[in-house]
This record gives sequence, C-alpha cells and structure tokens, in this order.
Amino acid sequence: MQTSRYQNLKVWQRGMDLAEAIYQRAKELPAEEKYALGDQIRRAAVSIPSNIAEGYARQSTREFAHFLAIARGSLAELETQILLCGRIHYLNEQVVNELLKMIGELQRMLANLSTKLTIETN
Repeated sequence: MQTSRYQNLKVWQRGMDLAEAIYQRAKELPAEEKYALGDQIRRAAVSIPSNIAEGYARQSTREFAHFLAIARGSLAELETQILLCGRIHYLNEQVVNELLKMIGELQRMLANLSTKLTIETN
C-alpha cells in the first residue's frame, strides 16, 4: 500500500462524506423513526469509513480486503435503508437520488480497490 495514512485514501474520504450526509439527512426523519430507522442508517453509514480505516491499519493486504468487503456490506445495507426511506416517503426523491449517487460512487471505488488488492495478493 502506497498511502501512508488511511485519511489520505479517497475511498475513506468519500465514506466520510457519505456518513456526514447521512447524519444530516437522518435529522429529517419523522420523530418516531429517529431512534429506530435513523439509528440503523447512522450505524451503517459510520461503519463504512470505520471498516476502511480498520482494515488499512491492519497493514495486511489480505485483511484490508476483508474489511473492505465488510464496508461493502454496510454500504449495501445503507442503500437498502435509503431506498426504503424513499418508498415510504420519509425522504423526498431528490434527497434519495442524491444519496444513491454518493452510494453508487463509493460502491465503484470499493469494488475497484478490492479488485486491485485481490490482484496484489494473487
């Protein structure tokens, strides 16, 4: 790995951007969902950059790839929750599309990095 700190990884930076956006949008959920669905969304969002950081800090390409897979799972969980928020009209269509665009970008970045690490370990 060439980058000296996980904070320099663009994929981690985008994960943090997404988590920040999710925290802001979770405030818009109805009061009865702030501690149910809102909590689920926040946990999934913060899990993404957290797993990127933890995997990177392990200083093992194989372990980093494992933690990226966990981050990808959290991202799929978050995507599902955002889609649900749109279907039940907790978030408007524009907000949902904005978040899905960020999620899609991060999915591509994680997939590309995972592929690169897989090539390095083989």
